Amino acid sequence: LKFIMLKKFTWGHGIMVALGSFMIFILSLIWYFTSTWKNSELITDNYYEEELAYQNVIDAKNKAINLKELPVYQQNESGISVTFPSEINNSNSKFRIDLHRAEDQKLDIIREMKLDQRNSIFIPAKVLAKGNYVLRVMWKKDNEEYQLDYDLIW
Repeated sequence: LKFIMLKKFTWGHGIMVALGSFMIFILSLIWYFTSTWKNSELITDNYYEEELAYQNVIDAKNKAINLKELPVYQQNESGISVTFPSEINNSNSKFRIDLHRAEDQKLDIIREMKLDQRNSIFIPAKVLAKGNYVLRVMWKKDNEEYQLDYDLIW
């Protein structure tokens, strides 16, 4: 029998195999990460102008945290509700919710709202998509602004 003589494997061949493997690895990582990117957008079109006025947001959050009784956030299969204390109501306050979805601006819910008969704001499950949200509850009472933020997973 004749043996087929293979060319000897040298260190030069090893370097070429290592470089080729490394290049394939890097290209596969680039392909993987670019194919899994999601739509990421700014929360608002006026981001920079609002960033300059962020001290107002900090003040509103501090005022809300220092209240004697805070609004209560609840989440269940029917939706999300935020119940306010009795001294905060439709006659003396204005309310707004911002429900932001980081992955897709089209799923954001931003509305001026009124409290229902249970003194709460309700967001039904049918308008929510599965994922992570930031719920910002803002209200203005006696010319004072308040804000609470909740991170939630729907």
